[in-house]
Amino acid sequence: MDETIEMEQRLLWDSLPEEFPYEDKGCEFSPSCLNCPFPECLEEEPWGKEKFLKRRRAERMLELKREGKSIKEIARIFEVSPRTVQRWIKAIANQGSKVKNKNDK
Repeated sequence: MDETIEMEQRLLWDSLPEEFPYEDKGCEFSPSCLNCPFPECLEEEPWGKEKFLKRRRAERMLELKREGKSIKEIARIFEVSPRTVQRWIKAIANQGSKVKNKNDK
């Protein structure tokens, strides 16, 4: 009996992709893995979700700064220190300039 179950499990893992019982549950960023806008899964990459959220947060801080908000106002909005806001804005601005430099070459 155990051999039959073990054989079925081996056959299941050896199935063609269209025969594999895959459930596309998605994640909090996309309702479907197969239609996800990200090139790599954020949940499978180490610290992927956290990196994405931090980057999005830093980009929003930069937007607010460009809209004329002060560093102190932005710090209050995100509940962090003004120094943290300065570091994140600088980091995201530097990443943007690196991308522009790569595209210029």
